[in-house]
Amino acid sequence: MSPAESAAGAPTIVAPPSPWRARLTKLALPLASVVVFLAVWQVVAWAGIWNQTFVPYPSTVWRAFIDVSTTHDGTRGYAGYLLIEHLYMTLRRVLAGVVIGVGVGVALGLVMGSVGWLRSVLEPWLTFLRALPPLAYFFLLVIWLGIDEAPKITLLALAALPPAAVATTAAVLAAPVGLQEAARALGASRAQVIRDVVVPAALPETFTGIRLAVGMAYSSVVAAELFNGIPGIGGLVKDASNYNNTPVVLVGIFAIGISGLVIDGALRAAERRAVPWRGKI
Repeated sequence: MSPAESAAGAPTIVAPPSPWRARLTKLALPLASVVVFLAVWQVVAWAGIWNQTFVPYPSTVWRAFIDVSTTHDGTRGYAGYLLIEHLYMTLRRVLAGVVIGVGVGVALGLVMGSVGWLRSVLEPWLTFLRALPPLAYFFLLVIWLGIDEAPKITLLALAALPPAAVATTAAVLAAPVGLQEAARALGASRAQVIRDVVVPAALPETFTGIRLAVGMAYSSVVAAELFNGIPGIGGLVKDASNYNNTPVVLVGIFAIGISGLVIDGALRAAERRAVPWRGKI
């Protein structure tokens, strides 16, 4: 066999893709979608299909962002607070509500997944609560708790609780029965089985439930800040909408969305560190 024939018959070795190239591609696609979105927005605003009160130019929204983020003409931000201060108050409320809601939800899910009769009692109530939109009971919370921080944090906690509880319950029920039986055969107590087998097996889906819970709480923040919500992004959006101040409303919406993306990214990173075995077993 000639060298040329040997070379032709040899298997082709394909070099693995560069990790940097993969990362750049992963970063470029979202950035490209943002550019396309801004271009379409600019064209729609320029075409004048809708009044600029409803669809302002991106540059108008950018100026509104600068205005609410700085002190200008003797006016400090919006309603006396800078955008970062509005966002800080919103995040503080969300954090308080999520800590309470997720903490109770995960604990409840562990118990419901382990105790059948308790699951039968509580599951319909969780489904009932999950089906209710936040505004359905927010006014009742205002009547009961007033218009300060208590009803806001309670609303966010109630929004975060069902996803965390349901996901944790399902994760506990899906824990490998074989591993549990093997642990019992080796002399492990029920508490040890739950701690060493059930909880590690349930962690991946529990983290998914936590992410959903944070998303539910964050999507409810505007409703939570309907009353006495300034400082707060929800209060800013509501107040600006009362005056048809669409640029400021859009600034608030973008602030909620972008900060939500950052929070979700942080939760994903925490999940990768806390549950490195996800998808590997």
